[in-house]
Amino acid sequence: MDILLKLFLPLSLAFIMFSLGISLTLQDFKRVVQMPRAFSIGMLGQLLLLPVVAFLILQVVELEPAMAFGVMLLAFAPGGVTSNMLTRFSGGSVALAVSLTAVTSVLCVLTVPVFAAASANYFLGAAMPKIDVTSIGISMALIMAVPVAIGVLVNHMAPSFTAAISKVVSLLASVLFVVIVLGAIATNWSVLTANILELGPVLILLNVVMLLVGYGGAKLMKLSHPDSVAIAMEVGIQNATLGITVGALIAMNGEALPPYSLASGIYGITMYGCAFLFILWARRKARANPSLRAQNELS
Repeated sequence: MDILLKLFLPLSLAFIMFSLGISLTLQDFKRVVQMPRAFSIGMLGQLLLLPVVAFLILQVVELEPAMAFGVMLLAFAPGGVTSNMLTRFSGGSVALAVSLTAVTSVLCVLTVPVFAAASANYFLGAAMPKIDVTSIGISMALIMAVPVAIGVLVNHMAPSFTAAISKVVSLLASVLFVVIVLGAIATNWSVLTANILELGPVLILLNVVMLLVGYGGAKLMKLSHPDSVAIAMEVGIQNATLGITVGALIAMNGEALPPYSLASGIYGITMYGCAFLFILWARRKARANPSLRAQNELS
């Protein structure tokens, strides 16, 4: 298990982030200034609104402190490869989704350690483990930002090579994601069975609320249907692998994935059900409205 936590888990996340990087181009980062309004709304939803909503839910639904802290770790995570893929399936603006994922995946190196320390102090109190914000930030940079940057560079320097390996890399990244999620659940099986009836509904509620608030808020700001769908997916579908990894980095017990990682592990399964229903709704809404279909084609 010590090898799992110290080697397999961080290397797996690094590979998953590399798989994201080779799907990005420099244009994805430049798009921040090309669509500032939609991007700003998505960023605010991701970095501020999501943690606030998660915190408010946890004030209403009482969970074990470690479980509540795990939910907050998930809420601090950015979107990922999955949110981009689901945006495409739902007819959203993939360009906006990819740009949001690219930037938030880099920014989370700064935000997650600080937010995690504050959240641990609130939910865990005296049971709070020692959290070295700088150390966690450096670790996240090495397993998040650096692999993304390498992937972008490889894609920029050798686009034909990345096109040739992209399917294999994506498949392997998906397999690693499944292994990590199952590992988080298996190593916390007794904790899971004791808390699933409370933890599961909280994660589903957070997922559904953020999908609806993300879309509804974007529409209130007069964004197009595709842009609103992309924002909904970015604030509603989080990088569960990062949540699991950060939980392990904080615990650092070397024996098993900690309970802090369990929420992200369960979420890695439940999010697909919520996303599937949202995709059906978004596609049906676009089919029923000719103007929305035109927006989808333009996006």
